[in-house]
Amino acid sequence: MIIAVTRLPEKAGRDQATCEQYGHSCRIVSPLAADIYDNQIQAFVLEANRGAFDCIFFTSALPAGHIAPLLATDARIIAIGPQTARMLEKEGLKVETLPTYYSRDFVPYLGDWIGGKAIGIPRADVPNPALIQAIEDAGGLAYEYRCYGLVPTQRPLDTEGADAILFTSANSFLMAIWEKDTGIIPIAIGDITADAMRRGGVEPAVIGDGSLTGTLEALNEYLSRKRT
Repeated sequence: MIIAVTRLPEKAGRDQATCEQYGHSCRIVSPLAADIYDNQIQAFVLEANRGAFDCIFFTSALPAGHIAPLLATDARIIAIGPQTARMLEKEGLKVETLPTYYSRDFVPYLGDWIGGKAIGIPRADVPNPALIQAIEDAGGLAYEYRCYGLVPTQRPLDTEGADAILFTSANSFLMAIWEKDTGIIPIAIGDITADAMRRGGVEPAVIGDGSLTGTLEALNEYLSRKRT
């Protein structure tokens, strides 16, 4: 089937190849555009390269792609998922990948090590107070650098001929302009996105584990159940 994926084009990466592995094709239909904050990226890199951080947490592939070629640090580097990790590793950086795909699992992953550590977080200009609070509650010091903004395109999503629409974040759902009553299968990449969809009056038919691969596996299971 054809899946409309609400991903930023800069973050689409291997989406098409991954969809094909699961027997589908995808079309990128982002309701958002990235506005890169070059001054914040430069400020983050300067601090990182002078050794200001004990750990750097990349919550997205987009800042990883801009920062990795400039990064020279011995800090512990954590990626939220395999696509983000690949962006960093191709620049020769040693990277750990969270076993799940949610920033809420960052502090539990680090455990007691985080106490007294400075954590650099280059991220989107979208508040995540729960992450900062969790770091501080565990005794860490959080330093956020908002490296890019998310700007609504205000354009209707091109879902013509698509069988399903996959929302990759709560924001991508909230900012989307699309026809909800066309019979298209609504899919949430994870539980946070699913909650946003429900609040917006859309019940996701499929909910993934926070990753594209996990979501496609869940989709295929859903389709298999419908055929029986």
